[in-house]
Formats: sequence, structure tokens, C-alpha cells
Amino acid sequence: MAGPPHLLTLADLTVPQIKRLLTHSAYLKSTATPWLAPHGSLSFKRANALRLPSQSLFNKSVALLFSKRSTRTRVAAETGAVLLGGRALFLGREDIQLGVNESPRDTARVIGGMCQGIFARVGDHSEVEELAKYSPVPVVNALSSLWHPTQTLADLLTLHEHAALFGAAEPAESESALAEERKSRSAPKDLLPPLRPLTVAYVGDSANVLHDMLVTFPRLGHKLRVATPGGLGGKYAAPTAVWDRVVELECDKNDGIWWGADPKEAVKGADVVITDTWISMGQEAEAEERKAAFQGFQVTEELCREGGANPEWQFMHCLPRKKNEVDDEVFYGPRSLVFPEADNRKWTIMSVFDTVIGKWDLDGDRWTKEKAEKAKEDEKVEKPKGGKTKKSKKAEESDSES
Repeated sequence: MAGPPHLLTLADLTVPQIKRLLTHSAYLKSTATPWLAPHGSLSFKRANALRLPSQSLFNKSVALLFSKRSTRTRVAAETGAVLLGGRALFLGREDIQLGVNESPRDTARVIGGMCQGIFARVGDHSEVEELAKYSPVPVVNALSSLWHPTQTLADLLTLHEHAALFGAAEPAESESALAEERKSRSAPKDLLPPLRPLTVAYVGDSANVLHDMLVTFPRLGHKLRVATPGGLGGKYAAPTAVWDRVVELECDKNDGIWWGADPKEAVKGADVVITDTWISMGQEAEAEERKAAFQGFQVTEELCREGGANPEWQFMHCLPRKKNEVDDEVFYGPRSLVFPEADNRKWTIMSVFDTVIGKWDLDGDRWTKEKAEKAKEDEKVEKPKGGKTKKSKKAEESDSES
């Protein structure tokens, strides 16, 4: 058997694989949500029609190896694993020997010998890379210094679900999107509404959330306009390791990414405005310096009006949020998609758990393909020497039954 699949960044996935994860997220959400409602609130017909979501984690455990605090990621992982029939085992910094008396290499082997997947929320990205290098089971990046793939998946699912806010996709684009979705046998094609190409503005620090957007959004046809203090060559721009992946995937081509220092310029024509924390965990000593550097970067109605954002622009934030990043008028106002975005962490993490950890199958329904190929093989008519045709054993059994 080939080695286990890992998900450390969306840069490692193809566009069809990303779309499959999104489509499967929508399918799992539609299948699992009725189970979470009080059954007395369902009609008899609806209650009788309930079907379990995939149970690919039945009797399996996923280790949540978290060296950083978490609300959405932890709750999504624990509740999502239960819906897939499995269990999430939370292992915080104080719970295990990692980083104290045991190396990531040894930890990966030990945990991988008892659990069927590792969901790792770490500090430096090298930590999750080392876990993946030596783990006998799939490793999924729950957050690292460079990447945050499950957050970007949740953002994309939320945008698709609210596609009507941005207007219909052009017919050709819609047909293309549906064609891609039909390739996935994991979900009906109408569960993930096609999304027209968007202009997405990101105003703030170049952190892990933005990094996975940089290597994903342009490949899906969206344009990114980014503003950080000092612009692309400044202190708060993308690290070399991230920008190298951007260039490798050609996400910087065809105006896929605009990068400057002026937040008003960044929001020009934006359909969506996104920001994130200016002070990540581990950067507390830089708090005052960062607050000074990001003066003028708070997302407000005034900023977006003066910058020329689309009048119907929508707002997103991965949470937790501080007021200096976005004011209350925007954060709690009608433009805000932050709480649907937070809810979708559950469904996209479920999709990743099911596909990567439960099935080891990022490319499609492998079992269905193998079954179809075997059926074709069984139905073949063999032609031995002498010219007579010889039916397969299965075909002969079918004849005798009739």
C-alpha cells in the first residue's frame, strides 16, 4: 500500500481535489444536519428518511495534537469525528511528552501506532512537516506558522453558499463548475452553488490564513488584492517559502494577485473584504509595534466606501476578532459572514477527515471505480484459441440461473 496521504497546505492539492473537498463538505452538511435537530421538530417523512453520513471513522481515533489554543478548530474536529463514527482524542501541550522528552519523529510513530490520523496545530511549520515525514497515518495541518488549509476551505464553502449575494455566474462558468462537480461521486451536483469569479481584498498581516488563500483563490478564478504595511517587500509581507509556492503554481500570473501598502487601494472593486488578527499567538512582544504599523488598516464602512469596494461587499474574519481589526458596525452588521464561516469549519474538517483519514482517497471514489472495473472484467468474453468464445465464470453462472 502507498504511504498515507497528508494535507499540510492546499498548495499540495490539485484544483479537482480542492473542489471535491468542498463538494463533499456540502454533502456531509446536508446529510448530517438533520441528525442534529430535535427529532420532534422533523416531520415523520423527514425523520424516516434520515441517512447517516459516511462512517469512515467507525472505531477509529484521530489524535488532536494541539500546541496552540483553539475554539473553532477543536470543537469542529471533535464534533465532526463523532458524526463520522469515530473519536477525537485531544492532546494538549501539558498532556504528552512532545517537546519535553520526546521528538516529533518518535511522537508521530507512537501516536500513529494507536490512532488512525493526526490533526496537528503547531507553532513552526517544520513541526508538522516532521510529523508527516515519520507518521504511518495521515497528518492534517490544523494550523502552523505558514499555512491554515482548513480555514481556507471553510471560507470557500461559505462563499459558495452565499453565491447569490454576488450575482449569478456567467453561463460558461456555471457549466464548467457543474462539470467539475459531476466528476465527484460523493455529492449531488446542486449542493454547491457555482460561484462567479470574485475580487477578494485582504487587509492586514500576511499570516497563515492569507497564505493558503494566495495559493488557492487564483487557481479557482478569483482575484486577490492584498494590503500589508510596507507592501510586498515590507516586513509584514509573505515569507519566501510561501511566495515560492505562489510562483510555482503561477497564482501571481494574469493579475491573480495585487499587493500594495494602501488598504484603500486594496479594497477597490472588492466583492469580499477579509482581515485577520494583527498579533498572532507568539507575537505578543511585538504588540505595540504592530498596532502602530497597522494604523489605518481597520475595516470600516468608511474605508471600503472611500476605497471603492463593490457596494454589496461582504465581510469575513476567521476569528477571534479584536475591535482594532474591524469595527462593530461591520463585524455585527448585515455584511458579515463571520458566523456562517465559523460554522463551516465543522463541515470542511469533516470532509478532510472522511477523505484523507477515513478513506485515504483524495482523488475520487476509489472503491466505486474499482468495483466498476471489476464488473467490466467479469463480463468480458474470453476468446481462446480455436475461435470459439468462452464466457466468463460469472456469465456462465448467470446463464445457469436463468
